[in-house]
Amino acid sequence: MIPAPRKIEYEENKLAKRLRRQVGEAIADFNMIEAGDRVMVCLSGGKDSHALLDLLISLRIKSPVAFEVIAVNLDQKQPGFPARVLPEYLESRGVPYRVVEQDTYSVVKRVIPEGKTMCSLCSRLRRGALYRVAGELGATKIALGHHRDDILATFFLNLFHGGKLKAMPAKLRSDDGRHVVIRPLAYVSEDDLIAYAELKAFPIIPCKLCGAQENLQRQVVRQMLAEWEKRHPGRVESIVRALTDVSPSHLLDRKLFDFAGLRHEADRS
Repeated sequence: MIPAPRKIEYEENKLAKRLRRQVGEAIADFNMIEAGDRVMVCLSGGKDSHALLDLLISLRIKSPVAFEVIAVNLDQKQPGFPARVLPEYLESRGVPYRVVEQDTYSVVKRVIPEGKTMCSLCSRLRRGALYRVAGELGATKIALGHHRDDILATFFLNLFHGGKLKAMPAKLRSDDGRHVVIRPLAYVSEDDLIAYAELKAFPIIPCKLCGAQENLQRQVVRQMLAEWEKRHPGRVESIVRALTDVSPSHLLDRKLFDFAGLRHEADRS
């Protein structure tokens, strides 16, 4: 029988190894990071971005491809935000960083009526600030902490409420072509990130803006996926595989497949 401390260490190593493998596979599959890249990791203080930074630092040490990592935190001036937590943590780990102060909190609270969802406006404001900072830092890639379950939730939100087959891309070029956004956690489950954050004891800073909103449709979709997985283990993984294996000729989008041009073979002679 394995002693408890050794068993815990074994489980930690097993989880860390799986996460590094999944992140490495995502990076390779989508060519997310190339030699000489300066990767700007957007560190919010939540479990996902903490894990992203930690895993990229670990992979960088062993990677045959040389790249830099710099952490950037956007201080949105939320009341009570512990401003020294992240700088002290990053300094203790020897990670280069920049803290950007921009009062998006007041803007969102002023513009969005009470009780309405704030996420969309908040996201746009954050994106604009992060793009600007990426340019100032000379970052060639912007790494975000969205994971597999975020991608699935976005897919179903677009399906149910937007009438589109659309999710979060693992790699995206900005509209002006100046920035490339990557999501190295694309294959990682949220449950694994929760466990990893607990094992690593990251200094978590909860979001008091969007995180405090109740009845968000994204939460409803996540509950739906969790219930599906509980009743039918493996269903979530099957959906993820489906997003990587699309058959345009078996859908109804005329922009993706030339249905009008299909002819019987006899008509070609």
